[in-house]
Amino acid sequence: MRVIKVELGERSYPIYIGSGLLGLLGDKCAKIYEPQNCVVITDSNVGRLYAKQAIDNLSAAGFSPFLITLPAGESTKSLRNVEYCYNHIAQKRIERLSFVVALGGGVIGDLAGFVAATYMRGIGFVQVPTTLLAQVDSSVGGKVGINLKYGKNLVGSFYQPNLVLCDIETLNTLSDRELRAGLSEVIKYAVIYDSAMFNRLEKDIEKLLNKEPKTVASLIARCCQIKAEVVAADEKESGLRAILNFGHTIGHALEAITNYKKLLHGEAVAIGQVAAAMIGAMVCNFNETDVQRIKQLIKRTGLPVCYKLDKASQKKLIEAMKLDKKASGGEAKFVLPTKIGSVKFRQKVPVEVIEKVVNEISKCPQ
Repeated sequence: MRVIKVELGERSYPIYIGSGLLGLLGDKCAKIYEPQNCVVITDSNVGRLYAKQAIDNLSAAGFSPFLITLPAGESTKSLRNVEYCYNHIAQKRIERLSFVVALGGGVIGDLAGFVAATYMRGIGFVQVPTTLLAQVDSSVGGKVGINLKYGKNLVGSFYQPNLVLCDIETLNTLSDRELRAGLSEVIKYAVIYDSAMFNRLEKDIEKLLNKEPKTVASLIARCCQIKAEVVAADEKESGLRAILNFGHTIGHALEAITNYKKLLHGEAVAIGQVAAAMIGAMVCNFNETDVQRIKQLIKRTGLPVCYKLDKASQKKLIEAMKLDKKASGGEAKFVLPTKIGSVKFRQKVPVEVIEKVVNEISKCPQ
């Protein structure tokens, strides 16, 4: 088992990474919380696989857990489902010293974290991520929130968990498509922070696709270590933390204009990374050879590098970028690579460059 600590003073917390860790959920929670009522929030896919084990484990440790199961999918991140959770939690008399366990992928982690952050102005929060994307990214750092019809994660907060438990055995039940989507975020970390890691991914991508345990655990740990360092330096994204949004300006906009139904988050971010690399070559002297390295690694991972859009949809995509949380003055801001392992953030980009790149990534046979 690997342990990485997110250093945030009194709000520091551990990330545990290893096999069979779901069986330690009750014991780890018992070291933080007194025996009491608690809630496990999951979705219909994860719940049938792991909810009973989580509930039984918490019960054996002296807690009285109850389960909330929500529909699977990005559309679950809504105010309606938040209210549904509030009402069930209130009915079960969950108190301020109790806690919420998020058992699932990024959608459940974001929603359950938002519930924990806002119910009674904040109760305990434990992340048990069951997808690769959640284990390497969304479960760490305290960003929680929900979507509006106008854009992704427009309502939310910074609310750190007390504990993150990454059981890599849960990846064995992950679909190939979901695994590839998670690898999109792994590639992101390499591009923004660690050129040696990028070289390793070029060499080991097939091992990751085959879920080779040592390789998977090692790269999850490296991603969590990078994010822990960035979050410790800039918890609320006033500066450095913005680098974690590489690929997300266009990625989030693609998700929004396709109503969160066509692309998984990681797939949209993969396309966004290709686009950001192309923009970087135009405005930041990013090497064209490295643009192609990023594009080829994403292709080898089985992720999309383009998405077919007509001219009207291209305009919608550009408008959707202006609703991104990082936008200011009605202009989208980008994280752009200067070399593999280093990026500039909050970069203004001429409209004609954005239009050219959006047109390029829209040339996609589908």
